[in-house]
Amino acid sequence: MRVVLLGPQRRPTLDGVVRSLGLAGPFATVTAGWREREPDDGELSALLGGSAGHHSAGHHGVVNLGLYRRGVDVAERDPVFAAGWDELRRTLAGLQEVYLLRLDYALRAVYAVQRQAGSGSEAAEEAVAAVRSLDEAHRRRVNGARGEFYARLVPHERPVIAAHRDEVAALLRDAGALVVAGGHVGVLADVLHLFNVAAALNGGSLVIAWSAGAMALTDRIVLFHDRAPQGPGHPEVYGSGLSLLRDVVLLPHARARLLLDDAPRMAVLARRFAPARCVPLEAGSRIDVPDGVWPAGVRVIEAA
Repeated sequence: MRVVLLGPQRRPTLDGVVRSLGLAGPFATVTAGWREREPDDGELSALLGGSAGHHSAGHHGVVNLGLYRRGVDVAERDPVFAAGWDELRRTLAGLQEVYLLRLDYALRAVYAVQRQAGSGSEAAEEAVAAVRSLDEAHRRRVNGARGEFYARLVPHERPVIAAHRDEVAALLRDAGALVVAGGHVGVLADVLHLFNVAAALNGGSLVIAWSAGAMALTDRIVLFHDRAPQGPGHPEVYGSGLSLLRDVVLLPHARARLLLDDAPRMAVLARRFAPARCVPLEAGSRIDVPDGVWPAGVRVIEAA
């Protein structure tokens, strides 16, 4: 499987990338991260269709998988599953609340020890290790809660979900590439899991993704914003995406959202998630990852 990661598409580079890959479609797209705006994909279709030399959205082989719409349909037609889903969300929100409380104390301790003993000291490394342990324990709890939910309400045994999964798998079988746009990463991860998108891909598949869409492909989704209006927040583990990419933390809009000039803060970020790479994805970025093999020379946030 080949994955192509792009930077944010406010100034689109997608059309040029598709041309460089020699792709003529058909394309399957995911815009579920836009939620209610999911169908507003005219510009995306034009970028893909224009690259194939076509002009009409109905003829260039671009099909939106409609995962958000499908999720709404499941909620409306399978009330038992919908009730369980709501319960899962409440459980996950509670886990996140407790985790963030503990994370705040743990990271404050890291920065205090750094100031007192130095960032390379044994005490500082132990403090970072404690944060790493907290992060991983939280990810296990989140994945465990999701796993228990899916074991109790098995999606492929529920007719509405099974029918949608079959339709999505058929559309992906016919597609030359899957294109995953950004938006709300939590919504994206939820519907990509619910409709079993990873299982419908194969070794020859090509996936192009950016921003939250890129994050949703990884095994560790990290939310971050050092420049939030209410002040810097701590980067927080949200959960796991499709795990098509492993041992990487993707950071879209890093320059705008992270205090990249704060070397001690960035070193803590890198050490927390090592050996995973912390990779900024800026506008104009393109990273080709064939068969999960990370290319040399990609910019990462350094641990020192």
